[in-house]
Amino acid sequence: MITRTDVEIEASPSAVWDIYADVERWPDWTASIKSVVGLDGPEIAVGRRFEIRQPRMPKLVWEVTAVEPGVSWTWRVKSLGGTTTASHELAPSGNRTIVRQRIEQRGPIGVAVGLMIRGLTKRYLKMEGEGLKSRVEQRRADAASA
Repeated sequence: MITRTDVEIEASPSAVWDIYADVERWPDWTASIKSVVGLDGPEIAVGRRFEIRQPRMPKLVWEVTAVEPGVSWTWRVKSLGGTTTASHELAPSGNRTIVRQRIEQRGPIGVAVGLMIRGLTKRYLKMEGEGLKSRVEQRRADAASA
């Protein structure tokens, strides 16, 4: 089962990446995340693990499985009967960036849980996209007025 959202941000991919890949700061710009702790350090890198707490969700530890710096990363969490994979991709579009977020749930329990929380997942992805857009565009506006 796949859930996805896209958001267009008026900034370059590098400006978006600087904020988006700083995952420990996500709680500063989205209410869908209570905390993110890099268990192996704060940088996004293959093999690094991040403990994420979200409202109405159990604490999960995500492991980074792929990174293309400045462009994308994927992380996943495994549990009994399921695997959830989340991908984050930046695509240039003129002087803007399209941010694509995708959550895929697999396995018999993973799909069942995914169906039960699909509305919450969509809401959280939308909150994260809108929060990222707001943070990046505000930082861009602040830099332009300085």
